[in-house]
Amino acid sequence: MDKVGIVCVSVLGFQLAKSLIRFLYNKWLAPALKLNVNLRDMGRWAVITGSTDGLGKAFAFACAKRGMDIVLISRDAKKLERVAAEIESEHKVATKIIQADFTDASPDNYCHIQEKLAGLEVGVLINNVGISYSHPDYFLELADKEKVFSNIIKCNIFSVTFMTQLLLPQMVERHRGVVINISSTAAQIPSPLLTVYGASKAYVEKFSQDLSYEYGKRGIIIQCLVPGYVATKMSKIKRSTWMAPTPEQYVESALSSTGIEPITTGYFPHSLLVFAVKSLEGISSKTAVWIIARTMENIRRRALRQSSR
Repeated sequence: MDKVGIVCVSVLGFQLAKSLIRFLYNKWLAPALKLNVNLRDMGRWAVITGSTDGLGKAFAFACAKRGMDIVLISRDAKKLERVAAEIESEHKVATKIIQADFTDASPDNYCHIQEKLAGLEVGVLINNVGISYSHPDYFLELADKEKVFSNIIKCNIFSVTFMTQLLLPQMVERHRGVVINISSTAAQIPSPLLTVYGASKAYVEKFSQDLSYEYGKRGIIIQCLVPGYVATKMSKIKRSTWMAPTPEQYVESALSSTGIEPITTGYFPHSLLVFAVKSLEGISSKTAVWIIARTMENIRRRALRQSSR
């Protein structure tokens, strides 16, 4: 048993050391060597979906800060106008707004977006828009599940696929461009009671991984970000912490990895979370799932109590 324990500790120590070395390289050495990409060099415009709140808004401001003109795509016209005005005032760049609801997966919706984007040199596409459950729940017990599941699939899967299809051709023609797809740690670790959401984000990761192979050799950077909790409206976390940063903190950290890491959490504490869960899975997958399931069940109970008041 002593030998087994030594081996287990050695393996965990090696994995932790490897993660630390990768972190130091990605966060300090690689940027110091200017191995991460200059987004402005990719083209004039950055297109961000789901860009009026949370991560999407933070990505829009971060791209504007780097000198890019910004296309904001979301469903709320008033929010679009307000965010566009804020960006223009703060960063003195041009903006364009497109009102579109990504739970509408009809060809007409994407034709509308394509028409609005016509003639723009798009160097960066950030597929950020996404939706989840209102609270964790069992697959058959979620309220209004047919609509929720349909909207998750259309918003989280269709949008990434078809927005990339719309804008990738011009990037390939210029032999440069960046596509950043937002997945979730729910794609990499067990996600009971968020089954359809986790599965939709696993699609985003697989799509990004294989697309990177297809078009990386043609000058296109495809990156998949796999964030954990961020203090946003969707996560319902009101106060930021080290493990749940503000959208701005997360985005600045994540963009420093673009061009360096094709698939990454984008934020070191989230990498530690994934590492811890996967390490536990390696020891006992049932225990890892049980711990996460219990956490989700507790959140579910609190949400149901609040809704019944």
